Amino acid sequence: MLTMKTTKRLILAGATALMMTNSAVAAEMTLKLGHLANEQNAWHKAALKFGEELSTLTDGRIAVEVFPNETLGKEIDLINGMQLGTVDMTITGESLQNWAPMAALLAVPYAYQTLEDMDAVAGGEIGGKIEQQIIEKAQIRPVAYFARGPRNLTSNREIKSPDDLNGLKLRVPNVPLFVDVWKSLGAQPTPMAFSEVFTSLQAGAIDAQENPLALIDSASFDEVQKFVNKTEHVRSWIYLTISELTWAELSDEDKAAVKEAAKRAQAYERGLFSADEERLTKELQEKGMTFVEVDKQAFAAKAKDAVLANVSDEIRPIVEELFAQ
Repeated sequence: MLTMKTTKRLILAGATALMMTNSAVAAEMTLKLGHLANEQNAWHKAALKFGEELSTLTDGRIAVEVFPNETLGKEIDLINGMQLGTVDMTITGESLQNWAPMAALLAVPYAYQTLEDMDAVAGGEIGGKIEQQIIEKAQIRPVAYFARGPRNLTSNREIKSPDDLNGLKLRVPNVPLFVDVWKSLGAQPTPMAFSEVFTSLQAGAIDAQENPLALIDSASFDEVQKFVNKTEHVRSWIYLTISELTWAELSDEDKAAVKEAAKRAQAYERGLFSADEERLTKELQEKGMTFVEVDKQAFAAKAKDAVLANVSDEIRPIVEELFAQ
């Protein structure tokens, strides 16, 4: 029979052997992946999934260290860091239009009526051209894309058609495209910092705001708004990207592993995204919000001219084609 002392020695020896084994298979390369989302966000969970899959596919030779909540810097800082070689990866979207004008296609109002429409563009020929321009001009490489929840309009009266917007004081981000589109629809858009929206709604300084369901929920807009009008006016995606400098250091085998890990992470994120949209709809309904179906075709038709007037010459023909579909 083993004594307690002998048992402790065996446990200690086993632990030492395990540490030595782990040391022997320690990663040869650690990729730093910084992003802006918090730990509960599907993008963060997908980034962790990417790291797990890449480690498995490379037998532990490549590890991924994920930094959420802008702990490695803000989005533009991370892109700059990737260009300089101080950061390996990030999750980024239409901000890339600062380098690659075609990246503006990631978030054009009314360009994508359904998630399937968006997937057809992001995963098709147009998406391939966007990615190639990002690689050439921004020097970072998209390896996967994640969905973003569509933006919906909240209010204290039902909005079913553009005519219902007449006189509606609406908070929008300080983006000229958004301001002009809502003006063309008949609302009175007011650019405002997101941090000021709840109190402005509470005080009646504005009547409405527009955001994805996740932000509507986390900002507790259900306390000051009665309706979620399903305008779904902006559908967009965002890329998981790797620095071209880092990419150049990888062998062909490891590049293939990165692509496969990214593919798996993309599928994983889509599952999380779909579940989140269903959960958020249910939770907001339970909190007293009513979801309103709207005439999306009427909204899109009335917004078209304002959208085309605000996009660059380079992407305007593509946007015209998307509206025509």
